[in-house]
Amino acid sequence: MSYLTESLKIEILMMIGYGDRARTQCEVLRLFRETHPDLPPLNQGTISKIEAQYREMGHVRKVPSKRQAVVDDDTKLNLLLALEENPVTPARQLALDSNLNHKTVLKYLNVRKNAHIKCKLFKSYLKMIQID
Repeated sequence: MSYLTESLKIEILMMIGYGDRARTQCEVLRLFRETHPDLPPLNQGTISKIEAQYREMGHVRKVPSKRQAVVDDDTKLNLLLALEENPVTPARQLALDSNLNHKTVLKYLNVRKNAHIKCKLFKSYLKMIQID
């Protein structure tokens, strides 16, 4: 569907029609293939997605993808402090406490970027549970 321009998507919508004169997706598929034999063949799912997008959003422009979550420095510091207080706190609990998605917390605390912090926290945890 990425090769379809906005004007081709609008043309597909016009082929679908409206009201009593609406065509089925199979008819639109056949008509589009006859009209544009030089383009790669469409399938019925593509036509269905274009129609659903138009019904939902009212346009067929490309929808921008979601931006990656930005975590400010204060929140990062709060996450690290919470982990330092209790190293066995689950990521979901940290996420709830800091009002973030748990996947964002996991990305921030991933092993490659924060290995030294996790090692330090693990050592402090071992000292904490060590019985003398």
